[in-house]
Amino acid sequence: MDLKLLLLSALLLLICQSRAQQEGSYCIKANAKSCGECIQVGEKCGWCTDPDFLKQGEPTSARCDELDSLKKKGCAVDSIENPRGSVTVNVNKNVTNRKDKSEKVEPHDITQIQPQRITLNLRSGEAQAFDLKFKRAEDYPIDLYYLMDLSYSMKDDLENVKNLGTDLMREMKKITSDFRIGFGSFVEKTVMPYISTTPAKLLNPCTGDQNCTSPFSYKNVLRLTSDGQQFNKLVSQQQISGNLDSPEGGFDAIMQVAVCGEHIGWRDVTRLLVFSTDAGFHFAGDGKLGGIVLPNDGKCHLENGMYTMSHYYDYPSIAHLVQKLSDNNIQTIFAVTNDFQAVYKELKNLIPKSAVGTLSSNSSNVINLIIEAYNALSSEVILENSKLPEGVSMTYQSHCKNGAIGEGESGRKCSNISIGDEVSFHISVKANKCPQHGNSEVIKIKPQGFTEEVVLDLRFICECDCHSKGQPNSKFCNNGNGTFECGACRCNPGRIGRECECSTEDVNSDDLDANCRRDNGTDICSNNGDCICGACECKKREHAEERYSGKFCECDNFNCDRSDNKLCGGHGICECRVCVCNANYTGSACDCSLDTSTCLASNKQICNGRGTCECGTCKCTDPKFQGPTCEICPTCPSVCTQHKECVQCRAFGTGEKKDTCEQECSDFKLIKVSDQSKLPQPVQSFPLVHCKERDTNDCWFYYTYAVNNNTEKEVHVAEKLECPAGPDIIPIVAGVVAGIVLIGLALLLIWKLLTIIHDRREFAKFEKEKMNAKWDTGENPIYKSAVTTVVNPKYEGK
Repeated sequence: MDLKLLLLSALLLLICQSRAQQEGSYCIKANAKSCGECIQVGEKCGWCTDPDFLKQGEPTSARCDELDSLKKKGCAVDSIENPRGSVTVNVNKNVTNRKDKSEKVEPHDITQIQPQRITLNLRSGEAQAFDLKFKRAEDYPIDLYYLMDLSYSMKDDLENVKNLGTDLMREMKKITSDFRIGFGSFVEKTVMPYISTTPAKLLNPCTGDQNCTSPFSYKNVLRLTSDGQQFNKLVSQQQISGNLDSPEGGFDAIMQVAVCGEHIGWRDVTRLLVFSTDAGFHFAGDGKLGGIVLPNDGKCHLENGMYTMSHYYDYPSIAHLVQKLSDNNIQTIFAVTNDFQAVYKELKNLIPKSAVGTLSSNSSNVINLIIEAYNALSSEVILENSKLPEGVSMTYQSHCKNGAIGEGESGRKCSNISIGDEVSFHISVKANKCPQHGNSEVIKIKPQGFTEEVVLDLRFICECDCHSKGQPNSKFCNNGNGTFECGACRCNPGRIGRECECSTEDVNSDDLDANCRRDNGTDICSNNGDCICGACECKKREHAEERYSGKFCECDNFNCDRSDNKLCGGHGICECRVCVCNANYTGSACDCSLDTSTCLASNKQICNGRGTCECGTCKCTDPKFQGPTCEICPTCPSVCTQHKECVQCRAFGTGEKKDTCEQECSDFKLIKVSDQSKLPQPVQSFPLVHCKERDTNDCWFYYTYAVNNNTEKEVHVAEKLECPAGPDIIPIVAGVVAGIVLIGLALLLIWKLLTIIHDRREFAKFEKEKMNAKWDTGENPIYKSAVTTVVNPKYEGK
């Protein structure tokens, strides 16, 4: 199991190293010719400005590399150009916190989003982040424009709307003290087949005795005003009109309401558009039925409050309408009857910051509908940004009420926001490249439906600081053929080479190629580079740490010998295909250690005195010994076995050597102790071995063997032997007899039990057959009675 984990760890390490090398190599792969090009490759790329940094054969692009790699190659920290991005808050007005609600505050003095202007210095690949704060202001002004369908089917609705002004004003005062209301109406384009163009129908499009006004496309009846009585007065003067088809021209009216701000009177406050109808709508393309093919231009065409170009421009598309409503921060409330709920709910999904309410058949519930829709719209904040420049991305993270955090598209919005609630957004902006024209852009972020916005000034870092210190026509660049900047030459058009020493017309000259061949060989730059201006520029490797070098690119730092799959064994560096080993290492792959500490045995002798230390590993000269320090001897007897006979004869006078004990067993000092517990214990000063051996009488004896600091052998023996006790005969015999008797009794009882069971079964069987027997009670066929009765045939019974 340990081996598998080790292999898995090694594999993961190799994968991580490989990925790290591949990530770092993109700076080299970019082939950047200047510092400005280098820093646009990625945030990890730096440029070395040291004029002496490049080795022979290395191209100018080798100055661009990952920061750590540049340091390893010898570039000083103060010679590395690595500009970083930054965030600067320019306008940071606090969000409005009204303590005195009775105090009148102008709309332009109310702040709901903070900060208001930020400058971002962006370097390619490096994200810059900032936080936005949003707080719903109390008593925020509201402008509401009521746009009503005045086709004939809305006749009963108009009666209820005539008193809408004062009633709605009274209810909205509960939400805000600054409320204005306006009114507009629409019917349809004044061309066939939408309306009848006969003179009589143009004057009165209704049938029978109904008195209707002439049809029109859109009419602005009342600019936004705070006078509810005036709203009621003007609305009460309106008359129903009529058209031929079911869908209405409401989109024309919405477009004019959105773009004709001066005519409608929109302020920079919350803008609500209530669209009331009981029918569907025409959209882009439907104008072809009336011969209208020009697309809607999205401009204001109101004269005396009337839309004058309905017969000239087609209906707007939904996308066009969405754009104009968003550009003018208008939130739309669709008050429609139940029959068209499904249609307008689909439309709501396409229009940001819009709501749909169910309008009663006579519009009697319109006030409650407006208030509920307003509360739903204002309780949600959704951030949107203007079009991003090419190569710029933006991510959002929302921090809403109760600690809720949103990511992705959910990071743009927060819901269930009440008046006075504060939420925040963490926004990150990242540029992947510099723009083609200019080094600055402006984008805007704003909450949908609000006029306030945050302006982001984007400044792109496209050049290094050293670029401004460049020396045009420098003498270092072949006497004026380039600009010397950031430690390298940026060649003039038509010139190439590290020092701009060559013209592009001379690159393929045979005479120049001859200077790139080693020993008059046939390979140009050893097949590891290109001949530029008579000098070799070595190829770049996929991995940033690997490179070719030398006048003819004949050297490299990755083709040296390896050990344990490591270049130069991990104990040296590869220079021109030869390992230069670190101190205490030698060998072609630097895998031979000169340190002998790994060869020390437990007795502090090198290889236990039975071998030599080579490359940090013992080579045992005695074939019986093995192991990393020549201390293992599988065939050698143990210390206990080796001294058993001598200890036995000297301590107890027994054993095989009792007759030759004095001659063969006098090489150690014998010390007797009373029992095993008195034997000495191991100490660090010298090794000690505890032994337990058996004699010929099957008795155990204990002793210790040690070599003290004076190299004298000492043996401590416990005089007390452990001998096995003999068997107790009486219990054994008694147990055997008792066992036989008990087994006999058990067998007898079993036999008796089986006999009783068998007899009872037979008796029960007999009783059962006896009960089942049936006795025949009929006449005996062999019985003859002694009485014979004869009947006289002639007897007539008289």
